[in-house]
Amino acid sequence: MRQIVLDTETTGLDPARGHRIIEIGAVELIGRKLTGNTFHVYINPQRVVEQEAIEVHGITNEFLQDKPVFSQIADEFLQFIDGGELVIHNAAFDVGFMDHEFALLRNGTGRTTDYCKVLDTLMLAREMRPGQKNNLDALCRAFGIDNSNRTFHGALLDAELLADVYLAMTGGQTKLELASQKKNHQHNGQAVDWSRVTNKPQLKVVKATAAEEQAHRERLQLIDAPLWQETNS
Repeated sequence: MRQIVLDTETTGLDPARGHRIIEIGAVELIGRKLTGNTFHVYINPQRVVEQEAIEVHGITNEFLQDKPVFSQIADEFLQFIDGGELVIHNAAFDVGFMDHEFALLRNGTGRTTDYCKVLDTLMLAREMRPGQKNNLDALCRAFGIDNSNRTFHGALLDAELLADVYLAMTGGQTKLELASQKKNHQHNGQAVDWSRVTNKPQLKVVKATAAEEQAHRERLQLIDAPLWQETNS
């Protein structure tokens, strides 16, 4: 399974009020393992970033002036997410902004769910931890994930942290590494590492002694109408 753990930063909270995406960060998981393949871009929103938003993510209007607009990165972004499953914390927020950006392209791009499935880790966390704080910082603390570098919200850093949180919430990374003799196998076009246990000890078979067999027969005779006699009759 190919999954894309994704986060965005924006000029404000509501695309219906004209707010835009200013940063996208995403990391790729294949078979629940980080591949090192990432997508990260800053975007000129062609509008002012609200001060309240700057205080959250630290991305200023001056910094964004020379960055590409969304239409210039849209094709590359769609190629990166196409066919995968997006893993997003509070997915309604990010997907809402993504759909808004696609609509502004006016070229029939469609909606996010036309290209990929979406998994909301906030809903997953609320099911696992009802009544508790389930923002990203709280989940990092709960699952022992170091987020000490998170002084500001940043899309790529938050996507990397969310990938660790998601794997921890759903059982960790799966590995088929049991011993030595590592091999490589192709599955659906992806290389899968696996190992075979070698030099396994022979199982020792311990047989009953004659005295133990006789004691067993005597014990069976004490049972009144055993079921195995009914089956064999």
